[in-house]
Amino acid sequence: MIMNFSKLNPFYVYRGLPRPVYALFAATVINGAGIFVYPFLTLFLTQKLGYSVAEAGLFMFISSLLYVPGSIIGGKISDARGRKVVLIVSQSLASLLFLICGFLGDSPAVPFLIMGNLLFDGAADPARGAMQTDITNPENRQRSFALTYLGHNLGYSIGPVLGGFLFYRATDWLFFGNALMGFLSMVCIAVSVKETRPTREEMDESMASDRSDKAVEGSFFFALRGRSSLLVFGLLITVYGFAYGQTLFSLPLSAVEMFGERGPAVFGSLMSLNAITVILLNAPAVSISRRFRTLANVAFAGILYTIGFAGFVCARSFLAFYACTFIWTLGEIVDAVNTWYYIANNTPMSHRGRFNAVFPFVTGAGRAVAPYFGGLLIQRFSLAVLWTVSAASTAFAGALIGLRSRKEKN
Repeated sequence: MIMNFSKLNPFYVYRGLPRPVYALFAATVINGAGIFVYPFLTLFLTQKLGYSVAEAGLFMFISSLLYVPGSIIGGKISDARGRKVVLIVSQSLASLLFLICGFLGDSPAVPFLIMGNLLFDGAADPARGAMQTDITNPENRQRSFALTYLGHNLGYSIGPVLGGFLFYRATDWLFFGNALMGFLSMVCIAVSVKETRPTREEMDESMASDRSDKAVEGSFFFALRGRSSLLVFGLLITVYGFAYGQTLFSLPLSAVEMFGERGPAVFGSLMSLNAITVILLNAPAVSISRRFRTLANVAFAGILYTIGFAGFVCARSFLAFYACTFIWTLGEIVDAVNTWYYIANNTPMSHRGRFNAVFPFVTGAGRAVAPYFGGLLIQRFSLAVLWTVSAASTAFAGALIGLRSRKEKN
């Protein structure tokens, strides 16, 4: 017997995808590698512009709200006029504003341009998500989404490191670099991806089928009403998000509580373990996930989250912290590989832009409120109670998703 050694390649699972998928992967890596500004925005506002910590926090809260109308507008237009034009125009304008910021230095006008960047960035994301779904089908969509997820992690493993190097040495290049990488990613899309919005004929044909993403006539709310189970699924995922959000808010506090002055270094190493695990095990997770129902995979992610977070209740050593982090990272991978695959497969093709505008807020709400409610639990009780609640939350949500899995075929 002749063995096919090519299948031992961890990236073998990504072979044979549509060419535009690889273009989106390249654009995602470039975008991630160019994320210079936002990881250091608090430092820029406080150290370069003289904001107080409270003023910086208020600015970041207000500016983040601008992402919402941008996303809603971008989703609506991408369904009506096309994904490619919305994506290229919106991200190009966002990059242009950062380019101007680089020339302005520490001008008081810079924060307003950053707010404009967030508005246009919000408009670009639904178009990007809809485009990613358009160029795939249910057979290759899971692998394609996983490749994009890998691309983001590859890029993001570079961007903040370069940003940290530039912050004190050449602050203006935080903005120049972010802008140039944004323009370069759009060149990839402009050259390699055609307009992907389904034609009227394709939507009419889908309406006569029994496919789960068939087009529907009517408004977003009408389309959503016919997919109430998808909304319930999104709300259960936001429970995952609440628990996962503690990895950035509460985990560093746990590391300091347990290891004292070594805590920050320990937390940094845990995040490195997380990144390395995602990069190395993403492909195997895709290969294994394809053998099971999508919702069953998402439910299994809840089990992994539960074990990982519950472990922090009694973790007392470096090894225990690393083991817990490895386990919840496995949950993150399985979650990421399957959740948006399920949402995309059940989103009507006629409303992909609008669903991609709204569902990130539904699924991300838990992560958004995680610091606030996590802080309340820690202040009133303890970190142990916080991790207990997090583990119980993922167990509850995972159990409900598992029950739903038994009723569905995909």
